[in-house]
Amino acid sequence: MNRALKTLRAVQWSMLASILLYGALGELWAPRARTVDPELSYIFSTLAVGIVGTIFVVRRTLVLRAATILATQPDDLISLNHWRTGYLTTYALCEVLALFGLVLRLRGSEFQQSLLFYIGGFVLLFFFRPREPVSA
Repeated sequence: MNRALKTLRAVQWSMLASILLYGALGELWAPRARTVDPELSYIFSTLAVGIVGTIFVVRRTLVLRAATILATQPDDLISLNHWRTGYLTTYALCEVLALFGLVLRLRGSEFQQSLLFYIGGFVLLFFFRPREPVSA
């Protein structure tokens, strides 16, 4: 359990750093601001709402259920795998949100428009830090 927790924390911090890197790369490589196809913004915004919903579903179905079992049976490998998979899936989905911001920025959108995606991915990724399961 401790090894899995340390690994998840390392992955989380690496992904948080990568989101900051996306913001910096977007500023360095972005073309001069121009009008971006509004359809792309709408598509990414709609997908972002769906992704946030999916994050909460994954947390409820994988992480929280497995954490309940792991609190009483810490050696249950199936629950540990579900718990770890739930966190990794959550982190990957948060990273996708930030990547939407980078793509928009590289397509010429304003920084403020991309910033919403960076902040959304960063805050969710930070908020869902791995916690050791404890019995209630």
